[in-house]
This record gives sequence, C-alpha cells and structure tokens, in this order.
Amino acid sequence: MPFCGGRLSTKLLNITISCLCKAKQLSKAESAIIDGIRLGVLPDAVTYNTVIDFYCRFATIDIAHSVLGRMRDAGIPPNVVSYNSLISGAVRKGLLSKSLELFDEMLERGVAPDAWSYNILMHCLFKLGKPDQANRVFRDIVLRGQVSAATYNVMITGLCKNGYVSNALNLFRNLRRHGFVPQVLTYNALVNGLCKARRLTAAKKVLREFADSGFEPNEITYTTVMKCCFRCGMFEQGLEILSEMRCLGFTFDGFAYCTVIAAMIKTGRMREADEIVEMMVSSGVRPDLVSYNTLINLYCRQGRLDEALKLLDEIEEEGLVCDQYTHAIIIDGLCRAGDFSGAERHLNYMNTLGFGYNLVALNCMLDGLGKAGHIDHAVKLFEVMEVKDSFSYTILVHNLCRARRFLFASKVLTSCLKCGCKVLRATQRAVIDGLRSIGFTNEVRKVKSRIRLARLAS
Repeated sequence: MPFCGGRLSTKLLNITISCLCKAKQLSKAESAIIDGIRLGVLPDAVTYNTVIDFYCRFATIDIAHSVLGRMRDAGIPPNVVSYNSLISGAVRKGLLSKSLELFDEMLERGVAPDAWSYNILMHCLFKLGKPDQANRVFRDIVLRGQVSAATYNVMITGLCKNGYVSNALNLFRNLRRHGFVPQVLTYNALVNGLCKARRLTAAKKVLREFADSGFEPNEITYTTVMKCCFRCGMFEQGLEILSEMRCLGFTFDGFAYCTVIAAMIKTGRMREADEIVEMMVSSGVRPDLVSYNTLINLYCRQGRLDEALKLLDEIEEEGLVCDQYTHAIIIDGLCRAGDFSGAERHLNYMNTLGFGYNLVALNCMLDGLGKAGHIDHAVKLFEVMEVKDSFSYTILVHNLCRARRFLFASKVLTSCLKCGCKVLRATQRAVIDGLRSIGFTNEVRKVKSRIRLARLAS
C-alpha cells in the first residue's frame, strides 16, 4: 500500500514541520521538507501553509508570500488557507493596504474566499476607517449565506470602534432574527463599545440582558463597565460593581484592582485607594508592573516617597524591570515633595540605565518647578528640552500665567501654535484675560488671530 504509506508519511512530515515551527526552528523545518522530498515523501498544501503561517508571525509578509511560488512550482495550488494566513498576518503587522492587495490577488487567482476571509477583510476595512465598505462586504456575506457568529462579532466591534454604536446596538437586537444567539464575545464587544461612547445606561441594560440570557458575564465585562463608571464620575456605582464581582466569586487580576485604585487617585480619594490596595494584597494577587506603577503613584501622591522607593527594590526582587513610566512617577513624586535636585539626579540615573530621552519625566519636572514658583528655572528647562509636546507648552504657559507673566506666556503660546501643537482652551483664555488685565490689547488681538489661524489649519 505505497499510497497509504505515502499519505501517512506526509502526515508525519506535517507534524514534524508544525513542531519545528512552534519551536521557532524554521531552518530545521525547511531542511525537513527538503529531506522529505529526497526520500520521496512529498509535502502537501498543509506543509506549506504551516510554513506560511510561521513566516507571517515571525518574519515578513513578503517572505511568507514567496512560499506561494514554491507551492506552484511543486504543483500544489495555494488555497484559501494560504491566503487567509497572509491576509491576517498583514493585518497583524499593520499592513492594511497589503492585506487588501492579497485579497484581490486571491480573487484573481480563482481562490474562492470563505467566511474567515471575509471576516478578515471586514476587520481590515474597519481599521482603515472605511465602515461603509465593511458594511457592503457584510451584506454580501449575508446574501451568500456565509455569515457566522464571528462575522457579527467583527461587525459589532468595528461599528463601535468607528463611532457607529447605535448601528451596532441595532444589529445586536436583530441577531436572533437571523437565527444566531449572541455569545459572550458579542456581549463584551457591545458593552465595551457602549462604555467607550459613555452610554452607561445602555451598557448596564445590555449587561442585565447578558445575565438573563443564560450566559455569565466574565471579568472583562464587569471590569469594562466598572471602568466606564469611573470615567463618567459615577464612583459609587463603580464600587458597587466591584462589590458585585467579589460576591459572584470572580478572581480579580491586577488590572481590575488598578482600574479602581487609579480612579480613586485621580479624584483624590486616597483613603479608599488605600483600602483597595489592602484588599488586593489580602486576596493574594501577584502584582505585575502596572500594579506596581499604580501603587508607586499612590504613595508618591500621598508623600510616602520612602515606601514608593522601596517598591523599586521589590519590583527587581519579583524579576520585573521598571519602565520609563515607573521612573517618571518617581520623578513626579520628588517634584511634588520639592526635591528638585533629587528629581534631576533620578533623571540622570535613568540615562545611565539606557532609557534615553523621557519627555513625560521632563514634563513632570517642568510642572513641579512652575507650581513651586521656580518659574525662571522652569523656563530654562523648557528651553533646553530637545523635544516638546502639547503638554510641555500647556504646562509652561499655564505656570507663566500663574506667575502673572502674561506677555511671555503669549509668546510661548504663539510659538506653540506656529509649530502645530495645541494648548488647552482654558489656558488660552487665561493668557487673553491676563493680557487684558495689564492693558496689552494689541497683543490680545495678535493672540486671537493666531488661535483662529491654528483652528482653520487643523
């Protein structure tokens, strides 16, 4: 039975290729294909598709695409799986135009797309900000009868991310009419979209329907709604959801706790933040770097710098590596404590660690110096900063106004607008009102003119 034996050998070859690719040993996988051919064990479409998928993930799309030529040379026509791997790989790498080209190539080669091909295409069009084209593809899929639960999930997620939350909600309502029962992923996508649009009432209604549908909302669902509550200033409702999650026995991760702690810090509710920290520690959650950064931020805002610095040692003991944000928080804490020399030393220490330019940390120093009344020092720092963003300009202009140096503030504001950066409207008004208060009416007209030009150009 040579045919059966050959088929089994090809299957064994495919298993070998798959294992080698998973181990990221592609050179050995390629050698295995060559050795197989020498032994009379011919690769099939599965063999080459495995290699294509690997190249898409760990190399370039062009290298992966070149495998199609090898398939044709071997008399194996590329199939829909081959192109799906290439198209999805291009989307993952952000090569959206390339993915559309590959889809067109698939059609030109006579390879019929399947439901997954269309789902990837819709996802790509949504990412390109072309919801109308994605909707046309969706209608074609429905007419062909190729629609699946995954298709609805892509459509709902894409509509929400492109600002068409009402359309996503209407589609969700019509799901059952098309014979589909919404899945957990569907509910999560819609709840997330509604929350990002700050439609909290609708999100909570969908959440109740979710619970009544026989499915159980998971941690992602609850955390999304909880975060929306905090973002909308509904802190008590957010804490109620936290309590409900605990009652339902959900296992909290660091992200959920950090969401609550960060909200408490932003609103100055330090006592509640401390209580959540104690809750996190007592629950045995192993902190990740985000958790540590949140805790360091809390301690710095409370003036507990010694405890914040101790956490740096704990981070290293846990085998984690501090990022730029960690050090920026420390620098901000030192500035809040008035220790600008210490902040500068820590900034130099960051440079020795190889972090390079840290705009966030420099903005923290700029703001700290301004608030402490060291406006001349702040101006000198601003002038030597290699890179400045809108926050840099806003911070300096705001603090110049606080120091009643309105004419200088107007010059900084004007230079900011000329280079295309933006300053908060409240800060712009502070400059104009300040100039009026000291009688510089001509300068007021110049600043207003520059602001109008900047708005027209944006």
